Amino acid sequence: MVRHIVMWNLKPEAAGHTKAENAQLMKEKLEGLLGKVEGMLSAQVTTNFTPGGIDVCLVSTHTDKAALDIYQNHPAHLEVKKFVHEVIESRVCHDAEI
Repeated sequence: MVRHIVMWNLKPEAAGHTKAENAQLMKEKLEGLLGKVEGMLSAQVTTNFTPGGIDVCLVSTHTDKAALDIYQNHPAHLEVKKFVHEVIESRVCHDAEI
C-alpha cells in the first residue's frame, strides 16, 4: 500500500474566491476523486486552523505504486489539479510505501 501526502499553502485570493473558500473547494474536489480512480482506497483533506501553518493537507492511500501513477494521470485528477495550481502558492509532497 502507498500513502500519498500533499500539503499546500494558498494564495490569499485566487480564482474569484478567498483562501478559506478555495480550501473548502479543494477539499470537496480532492475527496470527490474517491471512487472515481481505480486503486485509490482513501482520501482525507484537512484545513489548518493554526495561523502560519500549512493551509491544506491531503492524505490518500492507494493499493500500490502503479495505482498512485494511475491517480496522478487520471483525467479527473488532472482536472482538479488545474484548479489547485490556480490557487496555491507552494506545495510539498511525500509518497511512501506503508
